[in-house]
Amino acid sequence: MKLTNVPLFFFEENGAVICHCLPLDVSSCGRDLDEAKHNLKDAIEGFLEACEAMGTLEEVLTECGFVKDGTRWKSPVILESDSIDVPLSA
Repeated sequence: MKLTNVPLFFFEENGAVICHCLPLDVSSCGRDLDEAKHNLKDAIEGFLEACEAMGTLEEVLTECGFVKDGTRWKSPVILESDSIDVPLSA
């Protein structure tokens, strides 16, 4: 089984690069983009193994927007990424 076209988002936090998989809500970090991406792949694999061990893998992937296509699970399509300013009351 394989997940295809899994979207990843990168940002910096306190000098570390954070890589986040929005559909699965799994994150990891590294010193650079490549390390953060590698670490996230490991984290996702661990998450999916745990779901499989609990017998909830298909349910979790479906709830996260993935669509089964044979032996592949297609990732939900990210339509747009944007940012906003949010005021804080002081």
